[in-house]
Amino acid sequence: MHSLLFLCARRLVGHHSATRKALDIVPTKLYVVLFQAAFLDERTLVLQDLVGKWPSPVLSFQHLLGHRDQEGDLHPLLREKPSKLSVQAVILAVVAWLRRPLEEPRRDTRSRCRLKVLDMTGLQDDDTDRGSEWMSLWSCTVALAKACIEVSKHHHECLKRDATSDASAVAPQPMDVEVHADLFVNSTSFNVLRDALQTAGPLRLKCRDFHAEGLPVASIVTLLELLEPTRVRRVDLRFNNLGLTGLCAVLPHLAPFTGLRSLKLPYSNVNVRRVAAEDGLHCLATQLERLLCLKELNLGSSRLSGKLRQLLGNLRSPLESLELAACFLLPSDFTFLSRSIHAPALKKLDLSGHDFSRNLLRHLHHLLEMTSASLLHLDLMECQLTDACLESLLPTLCRCSHLRCLGLFGNPITTSGLKSLVQKTVVLLDLTLVVYPYPLDCYSSEPPWPLSALAFEEVVDKERFAALSAELGQMLGSSGRSHAVWTTSLSRHGALDYFTL
Repeated sequence: MHSLLFLCARRLVGHHSATRKALDIVPTKLYVVLFQAAFLDERTLVLQDLVGKWPSPVLSFQHLLGHRDQEGDLHPLLREKPSKLSVQAVILAVVAWLRRPLEEPRRDTRSRCRLKVLDMTGLQDDDTDRGSEWMSLWSCTVALAKACIEVSKHHHECLKRDATSDASAVAPQPMDVEVHADLFVNSTSFNVLRDALQTAGPLRLKCRDFHAEGLPVASIVTLLELLEPTRVRRVDLRFNNLGLTGLCAVLPHLAPFTGLRSLKLPYSNVNVRRVAAEDGLHCLATQLERLLCLKELNLGSSRLSGKLRQLLGNLRSPLESLELAACFLLPSDFTFLSRSIHAPALKKLDLSGHDFSRNLLRHLHHLLEMTSASLLHLDLMECQLTDACLESLLPTLCRCSHLRCLGLFGNPITTSGLKSLVQKTVVLLDLTLVVYPYPLDCYSSEPPWPLSALAFEEVVDKERFAALSAELGQMLGSSGRSHAVWTTSLSRHGALDYFTL
């Protein structure tokens, strides 16, 4: 629920002319709530006025578009992706502010605006744009890159103009802004991002989390060398088809990234069964060992059968998030992981895509016992877990007393198994998000096999499933867990990672 102050600000920003006049007299501490109201209601002209007179050196989206509860935790005001209109308005306002002293060198433009850092980190996810009204991470990256290039080009043109004018002209005062952002790049945006990172102008792009998708080795290396290594906390290279050879060419360029805490390499086409894979594995393990601050590692969809010890056995410090979905792990891999320094430190573990209906189930039991004191997030999606398997696993699962998120989508369980899961996880007081599968007996026809996330909803009896959902809601409410989210939707699940946990 919004505060009375916010509601008043929302009314004011609805009248641009009144807001523009008020900005000269309202206390600067009210700029925050005015920005929040203008951003949420897409009052683009008000946003541009606010940015042009921003009273502090830092404008942080993450802090401005959130509120702190009584425990001090930050919660976002935005429930959806940020509006493209609002984000673009802020970027354009910064560009206009930087251009003004170049175009009007005799005018004092620094008296009101004190902006030095525009912090846009943490606002967008890493999906490509799904709709014209929302600003995705990819589209935000492109918009920022173009803005940097535009300001730099304009700056050089003005300097060239002033150099040829009369000597009595007043030189423009130097002004600059750093933009801190998470960057997402693919083949269509590579050139513009490369040019922006190479640009030395008044608007400078600084990367916190770097995401690259579908790029060749040379392009990835080029961009990594243009980043400031000490600023980067995450590198996410997915769907790049690098293979062991490509990874061994890229990862040495991460050595200067001394603060790197998260490395994601899913869908990298790693296969330990290929010829000459041993040398590549040794190289990959050596490069991982050099990342001394690494806490999160994603090797999803890599064929690592029997090689987990070789890859992770020499890491200097324990991992806290490990994603090994569809990695074709063997019992020996689970044995290593259970006995490793990583197991008691793991907060997130993803073992989706492994068949736990047979000989791997007991190894999963043991691994969960070793991670039970620390585990917050567990994914066992599409793992062939039947009612019997889940019933066997529940006592061990319930020892993970701090578990917050459980992913079980795509497993062949029934309504009875799902109800048992709801009843027996009542002891997990922190469990607030469960992504469960459509029960087998809720299908209107023969369920797809192998189970496919894309085909599920087409064969579900919606009336029967709606009745089940209502019953689950009643069960959760009667056990005092009405705040918990039990859903078949994966949309909220992907937002949980090492940094949010």
